[in-house]
Amino acid sequence: MKFTSLGHASFRVESDGKTVFVDPWLDGPTSPLSVDDVEVADIVLVTHDHGDHGFSEAVKICKKTGAYFVAINELAIKAKEQEGLEHVHTLNIGGSVEIDGVTVTLVQAFHSCGTGAPTGFVVTFSDGSFYHAGDTGMFSSMSLIGELYSPDVALLPIGSYYVMDEEQAALAVHLLNPKHAIPMHYDTFPAIKADPEKFKTLVSKRNPSTSVTVLAPGESVEL
Repeated sequence: MKFTSLGHASFRVESDGKTVFVDPWLDGPTSPLSVDDVEVADIVLVTHDHGDHGFSEAVKICKKTGAYFVAINELAIKAKEQEGLEHVHTLNIGGSVEIDGVTVTLVQAFHSCGTGAPTGFVVTFSDGSFYHAGDTGMFSSMSLIGELYSPDVALLPIGSYYVMDEEQAALAVHLLNPKHAIPMHYDTFPAIKADPEKFKTLVSKRNPSTSVTVLAPGESVEL
């Protein structure tokens, strides 16, 4: 799996010849791409409807590429009925859908939103899986996500104020027990300034079997 940071909580993940975008806030101040730069997308996932998670950009990407849009029921219905998207899956928490060999599972998150409920995603390819936590605080049933889905890679917010801080996120890694972790949702605004190296150190102490990769916007890694 190849992970490219698009700034904030936005990622492009490529595997099995498929391209998945998660929370594509491409109009954000740290994004290295614009919607105009996106030529290929198969699946676009949006965790919740806050403006910094790319609902409007997701709609544009899906219209441009024909990608499937996946989100919680109410937000996905909005994309279909108000925005005119054709390929939409209206999941709810605990549900899964297979799209051209890629399994997408909607999982809980603890946050706020205007439409539906905040969520995370577990995405499974034939060669690996990842968990994008969305915006969330830490919760003990992350251990169940780890037990049920065994994600190879966990994408976790660390910026505090709206989400987990570095220490809480390190405990989340312990509960999930992934092979790799990538911090996200920090330093975009003054309120969410955080230290990814602190997160990395805390993870090494609490869960030494997990490697941490810090990605700047535009950087990629294969895991």
